[in-house]
Amino acid sequence: MLFLAESTIQLVPDATLLLHLVFIAVMVFVLNRTLLRPINEILARREKEISGPLTEAEQLTAEAEEKLTQYNAALREARGEGYKLLEKERAAALKEKDDKVRQHREQLSRTVEQQLEATQRQQDQVRAELEGQAATMGGLISSQILRGPAQH
Repeated sequence: MLFLAESTIQLVPDATLLLHLVFIAVMVFVLNRTLLRPINEILARREKEISGPLTEAEQLTAEAEEKLTQYNAALREARGEGYKLLEKERAAALKEKDDKVRQHREQLSRTVEQQLEATQRQQDQVRAELEGQAATMGGLISSQILRGPAQH
């Protein structure tokens, strides 16, 4: 029986095959019109909706990077100007300090000079007094020597 079953099944192309091919073509056309085209339109719309914000996000990212670059450049420039200003202020402070030190030294030199002059005057006065006293003492000693020991 198995032998008879195998011999009865034969595929012979006939007119039904052509009819099946026509049905398949009509189904593909109908499916394409009713199902695939709307799905493709929805997918295209979604692609636009996604790519639009994505493109906008890329533009915003590029703008943000550009602004960040500008900010960093401005920050570097401001730091440079700050350092220049700081250096200028430091130089001015050093000059002011040097001027004050110079003024104090000059004042100290004048004070020392005045003190030396005063000391010199005092020394001259003391010398004059001592010379006067020495002359007086010398006169006394001479008069005592000239009078002699007997008169005592």
